[in-house]
Amino acid sequence: MVRLSEEEIKFITRCLKEGKQLPDSYRHIIPFETKKEYELTYADKEREEDILADTMGVPLQPVKTFGNNGDGWTNKLIFGDNLQVLKTLMNDPEVKGRVRLIYIDPPFGTGDVYNARGEAPAYSAKLQGAKFIEFLRKRLVFLREILAADGSIYVRTDYHFGHYLKAIMDEVFGKNNFRNEIVVSRGRNIAGAREKMEVDNDLILWYSRSSNFVFREVKVRRPVSEIKWTSFLMAGDRHPRERVFLGKTLSPPAGQHFALIQSTVDRLLREFYLRLRCRSCGARYYQAKSNHGLFRRMKQKEHRFKFYDVTTETYVHGVENLENCLTCRNGNFVVEYLGASERKISNIWLDIESYSRSTGFPTENSEELLERIIELSSNKADEGDIVLDAFAGSGTTGAVAEKLGRRWIMIDCGKLAVYTMQKRLLNLKEEIGNKGKPLKPKPFTLYNAGLYDYRMIKKLPWEEYRSFVLKLFQCRDEKHRIAGVELDGYLGADDVLVFDYKKHKDAVLDRGFIDDLHSILGDRIGRRFFVIAPAASVMFLEDYIEKGNTRYFVLRIPYSIIDELHRKGFTHIKQPVSEMDVNDTVDAVGFDFIQIPEVDCEYYLDKPRGQASLGHSSKDAVIKITRFESNIISKKPLHFQNFETLSMVMVDYNYDGEVFNFDDVFYAEDLKKQGYEIHFDSSKLNGQMMLIYIDIFGNEKREVKIQKDFNRRKRESI
Repeated sequence: MVRLSEEEIKFITRCLKEGKQLPDSYRHIIPFETKKEYELTYADKEREEDILADTMGVPLQPVKTFGNNGDGWTNKLIFGDNLQVLKTLMNDPEVKGRVRLIYIDPPFGTGDVYNARGEAPAYSAKLQGAKFIEFLRKRLVFLREILAADGSIYVRTDYHFGHYLKAIMDEVFGKNNFRNEIVVSRGRNIAGAREKMEVDNDLILWYSRSSNFVFREVKVRRPVSEIKWTSFLMAGDRHPRERVFLGKTLSPPAGQHFALIQSTVDRLLREFYLRLRCRSCGARYYQAKSNHGLFRRMKQKEHRFKFYDVTTETYVHGVENLENCLTCRNGNFVVEYLGASERKISNIWLDIESYSRSTGFPTENSEELLERIIELSSNKADEGDIVLDAFAGSGTTGAVAEKLGRRWIMIDCGKLAVYTMQKRLLNLKEEIGNKGKPLKPKPFTLYNAGLYDYRMIKKLPWEEYRSFVLKLFQCRDEKHRIAGVELDGYLGADDVLVFDYKKHKDAVLDRGFIDDLHSILGDRIGRRFFVIAPAASVMFLEDYIEKGNTRYFVLRIPYSIIDELHRKGFTHIKQPVSEMDVNDTVDAVGFDFIQIPEVDCEYYLDKPRGQASLGHSSKDAVIKITRFESNIISKKPLHFQNFETLSMVMVDYNYDGEVFNFDDVFYAEDLKKQGYEIHFDSSKLNGQMMLIYIDIFGNEKREVKIQKDFNRRKRESI
């Protein structure tokens, strides 16, 4: 139940008395009870209204745009907690109601390990049971809110969790909007089990927002086992009865007729869907100028399935005109027709791989899988359709959406995922499966959400700065005046002032400023008043100063959350320290500002280690990390031991000076075993390389190195 403050109750009452419409932000905080036919009950389950009202949205801070925008829309790659990002997108008119398709493949919440390659475990979905159900349900509630009225959502799951997920989705989207359960192959190595059958499939649940939804016809190739050469005869007489096949006029038996007219017969002969077979020796005859021409076309990929029953023992001929069999001289032939090579799609998708390994990212979904889903439930970008993935991982959804001409939004809380997606998008190929010619993507922007670069915020023009910080603290942007003082908005029902440090460059926010403000506003305001200001401009340490019946809160930038103002404590997005942790679930609360970690390293050349030294003439380039410490802004001092906050080191061996195109990643857990040394073949040092040292909070330290930096043992603080 949402607890309304006295000021909020007074504000609502005043609006009702004056006949005014309540602001949209109140839509989800007024407690209305609704009855459902059934629902899944578990510990700590929140009402949808509370989820929508209490979730803290975070503004999107542009980091870099790749390409030049041409049509007003730029695709979005967002680093941040997807719940907070979805709250922000729900209030974005450019997005809400225009997302035609959502695909997500969240960690399955079982505690089991998963791997797309059948090798070592890739990750463990550690959040389990009711906590994971609620974690996912919250996101589904927001995904429903931004989905178009005729949109669809596809959610991948497995046999552990699928039944719970279906109950949740029935509740969130309505059981009448369930469309299909799709069976896909895991594609992993099947070793066999003694006590149960081995599982080789996952499930994808498809729901729509309403009964009116986009569904485009998609056909799939039949397996060879379903392709049959059958009779070309049908019951009943038709006139004319005769048809000409390879220059030979044939008539059907009495009471039957050939299925198609002559012009269609001629076309099917050219396309190898019709042939003559000798009743005596079984020789097959196809239309071609010669055997050589026929055999050449038989080898072409698009025609191979038409010759599935041809073996080395089969007599095959390519002819334009035929009188008698060239093998046995018999003149008795039967006309055979090849059934269609394609059929309408069903819910069994075992004909394609559902996982891939092109990026090396754990549990990477295949492009063939996403191609099928995107083609089924969305239209091209010229119709404004957006495809969204809130657990984007390796970026398959965005890559395929790009190839199929859709707009896209991808969200992930992992730095590894974001850099994997960035590299993938900048190295696309035209064809599904990343084959064919290079494809230049349409413009896309990388955003930070929840972890911000304060230096960039300070450089914003005043109005952009003002708008950003209001969003940062969940304030409504509504300018108004009280006693001649221009205020900027509301936090709930309380007034908000954004301190204009740019206009008054020498002014500071001290106790005298609060005294002057109170002397003017006095009893015209409620029990709380908020001032947003740069931390450097604030001359006192307290979170608020009390004057009369009013508390004047100061919301500092950069700063984390003032506990008194939020129902949930602040938690960071955490980055993985091993490959096992890459897809861990994350439920961040609040926002923070980038604090560059302190790193000391030594760079030198050395002999290769272990087996790599055998027959190896070149030396290893070595980066030895001697110190790694994070600096976190916090009300309570936080002290970390050396290396305690190291997450990973990412490397681009051929940095072009513009875009980090990562080649390798070294996790903290593995580095610890290696004495915090990174070894790689020095032959990779052709030009300049970039290293990104990342802490568990997502902060980065970047460094560019060239070959001469490794020529002698050298220690640096970076």
